[in-house]
Amino acid sequence: MILFIIAYVAGVLTIVSPCILPVLPFVFSRAGQPFATSVLPMLIGKVVTFAGVATLAALGGDWAVQANEAGRYVAIAMLAVFGVMLLSPQVAAVVTRPVVALGNRLSQRAVGQKTSVGASLLLGVATGLLWAPCAGPILGLVLTGAALHGANVATTFLLTAYAAGAATSLALAVLAGGKIFAAMKRSLGVGERLRQGLGVAVLAGVAAIALGLDTGLLARLSYAGTTNLEQSLLNRLRGAPAGANRTIASNGKGPATDDARQAYRSSLPVEGTFPSLDGAVEWLNSEPLTVEELRGKVVLVDFWTYSCINCIRTIPYVRAWAEKYRDQGLIVIGIHAPEFAFEKRIDNVKRAVRDFKIGYPVAIDNDFAIWRAFGNSYWPAHYFIDAEGHIRHHHFGEGDYEESERVIQELLAEAAGSRRNDGGIVKPEAKGAESAPDFANLQSGEDYVGYMRAGNFVSPEGVAADEARDYSVGDLDLNQWGLRGNWTVGPEQATLNRSGGSITYRFSARDLHLVLGPGTDGRKLRFQVKVDGVAPGPDHGSDIDSNGSGTVSETRLYQLVRQSGEVRERTFEIRFLDPGVEAFVFTFG
Repeated sequence: MILFIIAYVAGVLTIVSPCILPVLPFVFSRAGQPFATSVLPMLIGKVVTFAGVATLAALGGDWAVQANEAGRYVAIAMLAVFGVMLLSPQVAAVVTRPVVALGNRLSQRAVGQKTSVGASLLLGVATGLLWAPCAGPILGLVLTGAALHGANVATTFLLTAYAAGAATSLALAVLAGGKIFAAMKRSLGVGERLRQGLGVAVLAGVAAIALGLDTGLLARLSYAGTTNLEQSLLNRLRGAPAGANRTIASNGKGPATDDARQAYRSSLPVEGTFPSLDGAVEWLNSEPLTVEELRGKVVLVDFWTYSCINCIRTIPYVRAWAEKYRDQGLIVIGIHAPEFAFEKRIDNVKRAVRDFKIGYPVAIDNDFAIWRAFGNSYWPAHYFIDAEGHIRHHHFGEGDYEESERVIQELLAEAAGSRRNDGGIVKPEAKGAESAPDFANLQSGEDYVGYMRAGNFVSPEGVAADEARDYSVGDLDLNQWGLRGNWTVGPEQATLNRSGGSITYRFSARDLHLVLGPGTDGRKLRFQVKVDGVAPGPDHGSDIDSNGSGTVSETRLYQLVRQSGEVRERTFEIRFLDPGVEAFVFTFG
């Protein structure tokens, strides 16, 4: 229920975002009209259409993308005609003769006269097909959930709540604007000029949407506006973590008896029961495990995915706990739930498990069956389960390692029927990307390269979705980035089509990481990194040398910069000497 509320509030906040500008002309064309028969039907059409189209987009199939694109083309054409009709009564008269049902309702009575419910509803449907609000944290959370859990009724309701919030603020704006319009129309000739002005505004809105400005320039303008408000709302109302993203070896001892367990009972509350572990497509380091087999054991369930920087930084602790407490009855189970398509490839996960030296069982949850059973929403997420099969504690994101280890000790003591024996806290040696972040100097956040979740992209050409395009990079402000060369930007990644292309990012953090892959042919692809225009020297990351040279040999997270001295704002550039590389997401530490 809380997520529905904050989705609605996030929609309300879009009124202060430049992303809403292309929609405003269509909405204000109904100002001064009866609210019940003109404004309200238009807003209802907009809400229902947006929720339906966004739900289709969450399905992710090619047919859904094609349906959405076809709908956009029809809507752009229809609203362009609508704008011309507002500009010219003569054109309206010609158009409305053969299409009275559509044209007459949309144009002749657009301003200052009685209009039909059907016309307003149709106008709302058209704007709903085109409206693409800035993907702030809350809408991002909804769409990510749809991708993970599958598009369902709950997803559609959340999207409807978001659109309804936007419609509410637009309705208030139109009601206020209606009074202004009414006062202006009392002056001789103003009504006609007002109608023509709306026609110009509608055509400008259509042009902005057709050129992609609604999701490009305007999205970038809004980044510093509503994003912070939305993130604050999430943190306050839902308790979102700061550092989260979005086989059994018997110890030779039987479980403690029920009488022994009663001798010591931890004060940790019961949060739920251990959900099913069914649904994994494969298990690594173990045969498939069941909840029944694990009764009598203390279990730590770790949801992770191998290119997630927050997950990578927790691995040394999870690995250390598994080793330290194995003989006392702790079972650690990693649930690998992929964020990107390449993380669904089992060979990639096997390689990551080997590289991270993970020896505990890992369930490959490509279909998110276990994820849904836990009702999980984060990477990483830790669930602590007692010997009786009850969830007693959880932690989302990285950090709070001492508290988590104390919980393990408490539950092991409870299982043994004795008070916790303070055996100290692990302090694993973490290297490279596994090292803890430098939060004191961290001013850059996660940025995706694919157009589905991209932010802060400032190449002047704008994004051409799924099409090859030549890009360039100008001057960058902090946390802005751009492409140079010929790239094809897809929903998850950008793919370099010709050698010599590069990515530039203006950042401020100790560490810079980039998830890269060699593409379909799997060749080793060479690249060169520069920081402020020169080789990084002592500021090189663990995956390149001091000259900035490196190769992409597998799809994973690469640490490219680690500032060795004072952390300050820098310009990062990575230039690829071979075509075919895929770039997914920037992360920082």
